[in-house]
Amino acid sequence: MTTTLHDDGARLTFGLADTGAGLFDYVYRPTDAQYESPRPYLHPMRTLAGDLVTVFRPWDHIWHKGLTLSLPNVGPWNFWGGPTYVRDEGYRDLGNDGSMDHEGFRSSGDGGFVEELAWRTPPASDATQGEVVVREVRTLAVTVADDAWVLTWSSELTNVSDGALDLGSPTTNGRENAGYGGLFWRGPRSFTGGTVIAPGFSGDAEDVRGERFGWMGFVGRHDGYTAGPGTSTVVMVDGGANPGGTPQWFVRSAPFAVLCPAPAFSEEVPFGPGETLTFSYAMVIADGESDEVRGEKLAALGASAL
Repeated sequence: MTTTLHDDGARLTFGLADTGAGLFDYVYRPTDAQYESPRPYLHPMRTLAGDLVTVFRPWDHIWHKGLTLSLPNVGPWNFWGGPTYVRDEGYRDLGNDGSMDHEGFRSSGDGGFVEELAWRTPPASDATQGEVVVREVRTLAVTVADDAWVLTWSSELTNVSDGALDLGSPTTNGRENAGYGGLFWRGPRSFTGGTVIAPGFSGDAEDVRGERFGWMGFVGRHDGYTAGPGTSTVVMVDGGANPGGTPQWFVRSAPFAVLCPAPAFSEEVPFGPGETLTFSYAMVIADGESDEVRGEKLAALGASAL
């Protein structure tokens, strides 16, 4: 199966050429408030059968946007959205929410795109722009298999500021077992209470949060009438050479479904001036439920696409 691409000037829509079904939208010019750390995101994302596997701007965390690169601690700046966790104080609104701004596409086509982004600090006023502290080259590619489709994601981040922008998390700032940050997926409400799968594991998210794995997946159910079997599997695969080593995973199944291979879960990742960090991942979207055996096969499909 092949894919198609439509660009309306604010979002790219990828679909299946033979059926016209949509796989995902990539919103590259969001209209979010500064407090939500405006940045590109993928939503909706759907299985080949058409079932939805993301949620957008949920009431409990309005800065969660489908699938997106989100980092809560980049030096003093927040590119996650919302308040910042401060050691010995808890969450505080520091007015430090930056944005990841689309600068242009180097190339784009049915199989994916290469995009340039500027990471800016909060603007000093409505009439100004913030300072560019990071420049990113982002590459996304799409492949379709018989029973799943694969998204590969690579982000090359260069610190263009004059100081260190070490990557951290709430856990590196003192909050236990809450080391989120990185490529972050949030599933639909109906996935709450779903099953987490990983190498040699199938069970509850609480048993593996903060553990290190090369891949992790989530199996969830859909509400209402569905075009598919009523269940879907999402698998995220680490590229194997990312900063921070084999990732510790921030994962939840309650009160909502999330997956995040966090590079700075419990230790900061140094990011000095002029330094470039490269992160690569694959995400596999499949109809139907999976155990750890099928999860391994889906993860291998993702790894082969990297």
